[in-house]
Amino acid sequence: MEKIKVGVIGTGFIGPAHIEALRRLGKVEVVALAESSDKLAESKAQMLQIDRHYGDYRLLLKDKDIQSVHICSPNYLHYEMARAALQEGKHVICEKPLAVSVHQAEELVELADKKGLVNAVNFNIRYYPLMRQLRLMVDKGDMGQIFAVQGSYLQDWLFHPTDYNWRLEPDQSGQSRAIADIGSHWMDLIEYVTHLKITELCADFATFHKIRKKPLKPVETYAGKVLSPKDYQDVPINTEDYATVLLRFENDGRGVMTVNQVAAGRKNRLYFELDGSRQAVAWESETPNQIWIGHRDGNNEILMRDPSLVYPDCKNLIDYPGGHNEGFPDTFKQLLKEVYAQISGRAFGPPSYPTFADGLREMVLCEAIMDSNSKRTWVKVG
Repeated sequence: MEKIKVGVIGTGFIGPAHIEALRRLGKVEVVALAESSDKLAESKAQMLQIDRHYGDYRLLLKDKDIQSVHICSPNYLHYEMARAALQEGKHVICEKPLAVSVHQAEELVELADKKGLVNAVNFNIRYYPLMRQLRLMVDKGDMGQIFAVQGSYLQDWLFHPTDYNWRLEPDQSGQSRAIADIGSHWMDLIEYVTHLKITELCADFATFHKIRKKPLKPVETYAGKVLSPKDYQDVPINTEDYATVLLRFENDGRGVMTVNQVAAGRKNRLYFELDGSRQAVAWESETPNQIWIGHRDGNNEILMRDPSLVYPDCKNLIDYPGGHNEGFPDTFKQLLKEVYAQISGRAFGPPSYPTFADGLREMVLCEAIMDSNSKRTWVKVG
């Protein structure tokens, strides 16, 4: 069987994660990559052992062999790249956020539908197997009515004022940072697991490091050295380090989400608890192979990620026996497994993976959250 040929745009942190996952599928071949310059593209292609490389993504999109494109570039480029790829007749898998505005996301949803092309957004956290198990538990009534949802997404990678990244700059990442970057994952996951839409919200933002020190040269230049004050430029920060959002759901349930990118010791911890009328459940991403199940009138439980213990419809996301842990890289593989089944024509029915419509949904939520924080009041989600 001829392999599906893929091109990847952007090879920072997340691009190589896509490439590794694609190579694990077997039926897919990464044949080209694009970067912001010919020199960088050549260097990355050698490192990742990819034959073709382009210093302009438009040249990659003109490559007739490529059927599918993965967009792993900074946020502000997602819209123009996804739009151009769809116009060239390529299937598109895009990193989140899909765009930097609701209007842009709406246009991409419409264009993908018009072209009849497969489209996906990388909300990969859905693809920890126990997220499918939790969704099935909700479906089957194990939870009863969901009264409340609470949780957080905490990181410490921006803890120091000298920590710097392009995501701090609104012209590259958009007007929201912590909410758009990690809050979008949390909200997508909660609506996916519970089947409940957020209908109203009230947000409060904080920027703790109002001035950050941006290195004047690439950080790699200073590897092994102590930077002095002259090596930095003071840069004002206008995006949020922290946000808390109160939530109301369509079933009249309540919720609260906190995101924080200056939480010392929390490397990448997404956590949530669902409180239902029959039982409660809790999960966190730093220990992703177990669910805590809480009972009022009996012993609490720990459900392990084991194909012999979960519902049958969850087993297709588990490739190893119980006790053989699966983690973050496996979520990419499992998501892309479903996407490429659709591309190859082996999947039937509506897509099970997150599509551009899900990317649009997160843009709607993010814009409502920014509106709430600006107005200092509750707002309805459009």
